[in-house]
Order: sequence, then structure tokens, then C-alpha cells
Amino acid sequence: MRQILQELGSGKTELAEVPEPDTLPGTLRILTRRSLISPGTERMLIEFGRAGWVGRVRQHPDRVQQILSKVRTDGLAAAVEAVRSKLDQTVSLGYCNVGQVDGAARGFVAGERVVSNGPHAEVVAVPANLCARIPAGVGDDEAAFAVIGAVGLQGVRLAAPTLGESFVVSGLGLIGLITVQLLRANGCRVLGIDPDPLRTALARGFGATTIDLGRSEDPLAAATGFTNGRGVDGVLITAATESDQPVSQAAHMCRKRGRIVLVGVAGLRLNRAEFYEKELTLQVSCSYGPGRYDPDYEQGGRDYPLGFVRWTAQRNFEAVLELMAEHRLDVLPLITHRFPLAEAPLAYDLLTEKREPALGVLLEYPARTVGAPVARTLRLGPAAAVAATEPAVAVLGAGNYAGRVLIPALANSGARLIGIASQGGVTAARLGRKFGFSTVTTDPATLLSDPLVNAVVVATRHDTHAAFVQQALAAGKHVFVEKPLAITASEIEGIESALARLVGPHRPLLMVGFNRRFARLSLRMKALLQQQRAPKSFIVTVNAGAVPFGHWTQTVEVGGGRIIGECCHFIDLLRFLAGAPIVHWDVASVAAAGEPDTPATITLTFADGSAGTVHYFMNGHASFPKERIEAFCAGRILQLDNFRTLRGFGWSGLGPTRAWRRDKGQRACVAAFVAAIRSGGDSPIPLEEMLEVSRVAVAVGMAARRAGADATCYR
Repeated sequence: MRQILQELGSGKTELAEVPEPDTLPGTLRILTRRSLISPGTERMLIEFGRAGWVGRVRQHPDRVQQILSKVRTDGLAAAVEAVRSKLDQTVSLGYCNVGQVDGAARGFVAGERVVSNGPHAEVVAVPANLCARIPAGVGDDEAAFAVIGAVGLQGVRLAAPTLGESFVVSGLGLIGLITVQLLRANGCRVLGIDPDPLRTALARGFGATTIDLGRSEDPLAAATGFTNGRGVDGVLITAATESDQPVSQAAHMCRKRGRIVLVGVAGLRLNRAEFYEKELTLQVSCSYGPGRYDPDYEQGGRDYPLGFVRWTAQRNFEAVLELMAEHRLDVLPLITHRFPLAEAPLAYDLLTEKREPALGVLLEYPARTVGAPVARTLRLGPAAAVAATEPAVAVLGAGNYAGRVLIPALANSGARLIGIASQGGVTAARLGRKFGFSTVTTDPATLLSDPLVNAVVVATRHDTHAAFVQQALAAGKHVFVEKPLAITASEIEGIESALARLVGPHRPLLMVGFNRRFARLSLRMKALLQQQRAPKSFIVTVNAGAVPFGHWTQTVEVGGGRIIGECCHFIDLLRFLAGAPIVHWDVASVAAAGEPDTPATITLTFADGSAGTVHYFMNGHASFPKERIEAFCAGRILQLDNFRTLRGFGWSGLGPTRAWRRDKGQRACVAAFVAAIRSGGDSPIPLEEMLEVSRVAVAVGMAARRAGADATCYR
């Protein structure tokens, strides 16, 4: 299928071929008929990509400090690489979609027309709570405005207008003109402000009084006259600008205790005096309404009870559509251009070059048949057969880590890149073209059954790791699974059972991406410690940093929590450095019970008498180095800082060893896996150690979520 994508780094927009998306439970598969270009949001994305380094810094000055902090802790090379990886991404454009349901799901039936926040693509997969059924009296062209209309409606709801009040709408783009009509439907008098005469004329047609800034009309004087000197009851800012002027202007227009709602984008360097004397309220409106950006509502399908949350995102969609059906909201005059999907690049040229006035720009899609075969696999080129000992790899997952680290490491090691899969297909298609994969798909089973593939890299979300490992092993493929191996004890048992069923001299390899043990300075540390027979004492300090609340890595069911999903690296590293099995562990957590993202101190005891402590903290400062490993043994100390510097204290002839960039062993880890396939040897990490570390990580992670966890003997 075809989809409109933008290269974040360059701002280039293209109509690209991508595989059709996977449809998860609770998600609607929709065949698109219309989509509406959002001129404000989409133009901003394109202009950001085309802005160059100076322009981007001006738009996001807060990011500069983050980059400088990374330079100080990780080095210049790592910081540059991180910035490049952020910009080397493809984003899907669009969020105003109209189409037909292709298959029943969650109260919708095949063939129904629906609106959704799906992107500009011939086929979209959207959570059911972000879809709404289109009434019979509303055409596709009108329905395409429903989502953007819900953005305006949510702003109006926050402003809480009452009959007879006066409001200003600052910015008369699509959202602003719809907001004018919504306020008029609430019985309000409306004053619209914009520099574009076409837009002010449309606003007057919808019953508003207008101020044309292009004619140097004074908005403050107009607002005073509009209200007989009393000031307006509220202002909805629907403009998109970096200037602070709209908010300051709104404050001067308002009466005492007036309401200001920011629906669009504006500078927020506020003057306290402007707000203090009038006791003004300023609120920022979030997208379509309650539920937006809530994973439980969107992906989980959990609706908010109507008695407690009357207007959710979906119910706002429905309200806008009902207003259209009752002819109380007229969006047809907002349509200025139409383009068939094949000419979509011309639509974006119109948007950015501003050769002529453009407001509502519709994209029209070729008809598709409900129930037709699904095309979830895209062939980018032929794949020639390879020898059994030559690594021919399929990658499941196309996230940031896969694209930035794993796939380049596979390519550098000489592995043949056969296929790549992702849920939506967009990232897989980008990486497929960039690195020369022959097959791109949203169906992992296609790659698992491909006879050309003899090795599978699993880089999906953590809750899928165990199942994909078992499926790949059953298909006779070598497996490299990015940590963790699994997130529950039962999943580990399932993998052990799958391994037990594999017999014969050509049993496939299994390797977990415990890369820290492959880092150059880790190997140097190991070699030095092996010279000492005495037990060792280890201290590992990890300044892991916080991640946003609700992020999937913190979700027990999906990510397993950060101890299972991330701290397993350091449990494995100590197992490697000690060179002896873990016989006992203990964990102390400082957070409340039940929280997966818990700062924790983990103590490990090894069979040779060595012991180690891992301090895994999320509550530190970003300026502090992320990872430090210290080893005490026989009157000597080794200190490894952030995998850049190794220092010895009491080691004769060992001076500081410094690397110009941080090396956590990621490329060496992948290279070792590829080399093992070529040589027909064993896994670079002994299977018993991977299973041991995984069992301990799962047990520690589960215990850390329980307040006051008791120490548990492992052996």
C-alpha cells in the first residue's frame, strides 16, 4: 500500500510503498477513502525538518542542554550519534482519516464508514476508542474534518461557555473556524482574529465579528468595543506561533476572572501582572479530549465511565459528527483543494510554498474492496540462497535500538540481511531500504517460515520475546534475542522445554544480548581479575534515569519493569566477572509496593565466595555518569567508568585506559553471535549462564515490586 511519510532529518515528504499494518486485538482495520491534511501541524513538522541545525535549536532550546549533558557524560561521539539517530527517522503524517471498516471489531461491523486519527495511508489500523461511526447524513468530505473538529471542541469544553458570553478566537485556521461555529452553537458572541482576509471572510460567514490583522486593525480596541468596555469572557488561542503576543493580548482582552484556553501553539513567557490583577485562568487543551495519550484507553480499549467522564476523545468525535448531521457545523466551505493520493506531494508543495491560499486540503483514495486479501509483505528485491553456515538474518522489530545498533552491527559483521518486520510497517520499510533487506513485512510468521532465513534477531517489546524465541527455535533458526530473554518464570520454563526438544549435532544457537560482558574494557577487567584467586567484591552503580510514567518498559505485563528489562545487564556482567554461579540474592527497594520502576539495591553472592551489589537508581541527575563498575580484590581495586575509562589502584604498571567513545560491547556481542553461526560453535554466552541470569533477574524484579521483600536463596 501507499502511505505519506516524512524524513525527520530533511523534511522531505514522499508517497512510499509500505506493507499493510498488523491489526492487534481491539484495533480496527480501515480502508481509507479520504484524509484531511492538517495545515498547522503538518507544516510545522516539515518546516522543522527543513530548518537546519540553527533553526532546530531555536525551536527546541531545551534540547541543547540535554545534548551538552550527554557530551560531558558519554563523550562527543556518543552525543553526535544520538542526535543523528533521533533525526534519522521517518514519521507518518496525518491524523484525520475517513474509511470503511475491513473486518468486525469492538462493536463495529465490516463495511461501516468511520472516522479515526489514522495517518495518510491506504490502509490504517487504529484502536477502536479512537474511531467513531459516521452518521448517514454526513459525507466523506465533511467527516474528514471530525478529528480536527474534536480538537476545537475540547478547547471549547475547557472554556465552558455559557449562553450570551463573548469570546475571542485568535487564529482562524481550520480549528479556529470550527471553534467559531462551536461557540456560536453555544449561544456566544464571537470575535475572530487573523491576518488572512480569506479566513476572516469565512468567519464572518459563520456569524463572527472579525479583526483583519493584515489591515493593521487594533485587536485590543476592537475587543473593548465588542464588549462595551467590559472585556471578553474568554479567549481561545488556535494560532500556531512561537510568539508570546497571543497570550499577552488575550490577557489584556479578558474581563476580570476571564478564561484563556491554548488550543494551538504559542509562546508562554507570561507576565505575572497581566494575570494577577484580573485573576485570569490559563489552560492548555490536550488534543481530542480525555483518553488521548492514555495507553489503557487507546491500546488497552478501556473506556472512561460516561457518568464520570462525559466527553472522551471518542465521544467528542461523535459529537462533532452529530453537529454535522444536524447542519449546525458546516465544514464544506473550508475545503480549498483536493488531490488524488498519487499527487499528494503536490499538496505538500502547495502547503509549504504558499503559492496560493490553502485551508482544507483533502486527499482522495482509490476504492478498495472490503474483505480483499491483505498485503502485509513487501518485496524490495530478490534474495539469493546462502550456505547453511552463512548467517542469513531476519529481524523482528524495527525500533530505535534495532535501527541504531543491532542492524548496523549485523551489517558490519557480514551477515546477510533477508527480512525485517514491524507492527506498523513504516519503520521496517525505512530500515529495509536503508540496509538492503529483501523482504519487509508486518507478519513475523512470514520470516519465521522463510527457508532462506537461518537466524532470527528478536528486538520487539519484552512481552513477545519468549514466544518468538520458542517459535524461531521450533523452526530450526538460530536466535539472538535482545534482553530480557523473558519477563516471567513460566516463560523461561517454556524456553527450557523448547530447548530440550532440540536434539542432534546441528541444534540452533540461542543467545541473549547481554552486551556489557563483550565491552573491550569489561574483557580487560575480567582478564586482570582472573589473575587473582581470592574472592572479589563488586559495586555497580547505575544512574539509569527516569522514564515517563506509563511508558511500556514500566508496565509489568509488557515491559516487565526496568529491573527485569534493563538491570539484567548488570546481573549478567557480575556473573561474567565473578566467573562463578549465583547462589544467593537479596533486594531492597525504596519505592512503594506494586511500582515496577523502583530504585533498588541488589546483592548477589557467588559460589566462589565473591559478592556484588548493584545499585540501580532512577532518581539521580543526568550529569552524573550512567554506569560505574568497581572491583575490590586482594588489596587492589579496578574502577570502570561509563565504559570509557578503566583505572587500577594497586595494580603495578596499569595506568588509566581511556576510550574516545563509550563502548558497551553492543557490536562485539552481535559479531560474536554471527561468528558462532559461521564456525558452527556454541553460543558465545553459555546457555546455563543465560538461563541462570534470566531466572535471577525475573525473581529480583518480582521481589522489588513487593515492599519488604525477603532474601531468597537461588541455589
